[in-house]
Amino acid sequence: MLNPDGASPFLFIGDHAGNVIPSRLGSLGLPDHELRRHIGWDIGVGGLGAMLAEAMKAPFIRQTYSRLVIDCNRREGAPDSIAAVSDGTVVPGNAHLSADDRAARLAELHDPYHWAIETELQRRAAAGVPTVLIALHSFTPRLASGAPRPWHVGVLHDGGDPSFATALLVELARDAALVVGDNEPYRMDLIDYTIPRHAYSAMLPYAELEIRQDLIADEAGQRRWAAILADALTAALKV
Repeated sequence: MLNPDGASPFLFIGDHAGNVIPSRLGSLGLPDHELRRHIGWDIGVGGLGAMLAEAMKAPFIRQTYSRLVIDCNRREGAPDSIAAVSDGTVVPGNAHLSADDRAARLAELHDPYHWAIETELQRRAAAGVPTVLIALHSFTPRLASGAPRPWHVGVLHDGGDPSFATALLVELARDAALVVGDNEPYRMDLIDYTIPRHAYSAMLPYAELEIRQDLIADEAGQRRWAAILADALTAALKV
């Protein structure tokens, strides 16, 4: 966790903020350039989250292991939680896994990440600190088999208490230069796991953000978007 003593009402999380592969798994049979693609992680989110945490005096809980090892935004046993193919790329190290192999990845990487979120939420609740849960993600400008994606940023929401996400959509849309997606380029639905698990039943205000990867691929872009999001998040909190 970055900035664990941050007193902000915002708690930032990054399900896919890194692309580390445990040494015992080698490279999952993939060359480095594939692991650096969007299939391996949410490009830019690690840096963006760190900047937001610093600017807003907020904690940032990030998963630094690659989503190709196990996707922390998928529930246990989901067909794509350990992807055999991702955006057209076959992942040899994910083929023919035994039940024990899958259980090991769940226990080593998936469960500790979610326990960290749960522990922080419980700590904040016990201390009387309100929480707005913000999941940071990024999306590729174009999938291998898809059309270009015009959105700069998307706000995903569904069950629980979506009022903060709705307010954030309004604040982001005030900038006429931004193309803002309402549940675009993805919908929050039964596929998603982290926000539904941690926010819905507790009725925590939340938003899942998707920022286009070419906009936050370098430090300058991350700083620009940290400023944009900090302003919008702060304004939405006042609604």
